[in-house]
Amino acid sequence: MIDNASVEQLKNNMDIVEIISNYIEVKKAGANFKANCPFHGEKTPSFVISPSKQIYHCFGCQVGGDAIKFVMEYEKLNYPESLEKIASMMNFSLTYTQGSSDNNEARRLLEQVQTHYGKGLYGNSVAQKYLSDRGVTTQSIESFGIGYVGASHEMMNFLSSNFLPLPKAEEAGVVAQRERGGFYARLTERITFPIYSVSGAIVGFGGRTITNHPAKYINSPQTKLFNKSQLLYGYSKAKESIYRNKKLIVCEGYLDVIMFHQVGFKEAVATLGTALTAEHLPILRKGEPQIILAYDGDKAGVEAAIKASIMLSEGGFDGSVVLFPNGADPADMIAKGAVQEVANLLRGGQLLIPFVIERIAKRYNLQNPREKEIAFGEVKSYLNNLSPIIREAYIVHSATVLGVIPALFGSTVKAENTHVRFSTPKEDVGQLSIIKTLMEQNSFMDEVLNVMKPSMFGNYQTLFESLIQGEKENPHLTGLMLDETIKIMEEHEFKMALASFLFGHYVKKLKSITTDNSLPLQTKNFLIRKIKMDIMPRLKRGELVAYQLDI
Repeated sequence: MIDNASVEQLKNNMDIVEIISNYIEVKKAGANFKANCPFHGEKTPSFVISPSKQIYHCFGCQVGGDAIKFVMEYEKLNYPESLEKIASMMNFSLTYTQGSSDNNEARRLLEQVQTHYGKGLYGNSVAQKYLSDRGVTTQSIESFGIGYVGASHEMMNFLSSNFLPLPKAEEAGVVAQRERGGFYARLTERITFPIYSVSGAIVGFGGRTITNHPAKYINSPQTKLFNKSQLLYGYSKAKESIYRNKKLIVCEGYLDVIMFHQVGFKEAVATLGTALTAEHLPILRKGEPQIILAYDGDKAGVEAAIKASIMLSEGGFDGSVVLFPNGADPADMIAKGAVQEVANLLRGGQLLIPFVIERIAKRYNLQNPREKEIAFGEVKSYLNNLSPIIREAYIVHSATVLGVIPALFGSTVKAENTHVRFSTPKEDVGQLSIIKTLMEQNSFMDEVLNVMKPSMFGNYQTLFESLIQGEKENPHLTGLMLDETIKIMEEHEFKMALASFLFGHYVKKLKSITTDNSLPLQTKNFLIRKIKMDIMPRLKRGELVAYQLDI
């Protein structure tokens, strides 16, 4: 049981606005705060939070109570579980009259594992060299708690020798059970990055392979403590600067965050192997900062920036987008000493709304009336989701970009009349069919990983990596499984489709090698012969050719 004095101390330190804003977006309204009620559907906020009285009430569905009641209702937890959840948010240590807290035990286990990982780094020269080559300093290693984990049996021996129970380690996401029985370490032969809650309590880990494993990065699985859709890497370190400077930089990876902080951009955070989602909005809203999306300028980075910009601007956020040029990422540029160039890019970002409008327009050939009409429909639909004043401010800009008269954005023109459906491109259907088949027939996975790497899937790389990492609850994987237009293939058909996919990949690779003037002539001729005379003929015969690292 939780000690009553400890409960009272927790209650005295609670801030209901801080707690509720971890779950939903709240906005100041006089002396109180308002939000759309999470317990019934509504478009006009009727959910009121009183900081002075430390209670909430919805005037629509009549629910109400204190912070503990809110967490109980929202999370579907009992009273002790809600207390432990709030204590976790606040980094508050509860005391117990008998027994102990499940969450506290899991957190203590994670802290011991983190200490073990930290020691492991200094015993591995390959991991140390990788970090040194990426420009990470010893101070950053210590500040962010970067570590290293070796083989699975080493982790299991550590748990055993320290009398750490395997069921508790499984609950904390450190180990998993084999189908045949027994446990294995989830992270092996990886550089490790501890992940902390907003309040600074350890909740999980990320791991970066140094053995060329197909899954470059792996995160802890969903646990009572770890929900990657509600977490941002580095936020607990960045929040003080975010609140002070009213700025928050969202980037794509652990090393980007670390290198940003290393050179003074201490407002940097990153999503955890997933796109920015609506579940991140409450944490982004804290302190009302300007949001800077700092993404790689490749196709995947641009698409991620568009989706994030739409979500943020429709949510009333102010901010900008920075796309790093020529395939560079922030970590690499900083490591090479281009700090001033990075600073200039961050200062010169494009505002969210113009970025979305111009990127939508770039998807279409505006010289073609039909495509121009579709582009107009998309832009108009987007503008209609903004507040009336913001929408009005960007009509002229939208009209200029699209080459139409501003009057077309009037309310009498319906965007849905300009929208036509396009079927999924044949190439995309093929890739999605491969991924969907692997979801059903996991026994094919080893064969696929032998002949290709995740980046070959292009726009679907993240989806394929989620499959590799066993993220069964990933909504995109769930959606794919329910999509009846994407079929599951039989083994023979699957292998033929895989060979066809690989053939297309090497056709593109051949074209890029042919036009690559940076390659020595002898190397270029060798690669062209290799693809034309060896790989492509074998693929035509239906033979699956192992991925060629030198190509």
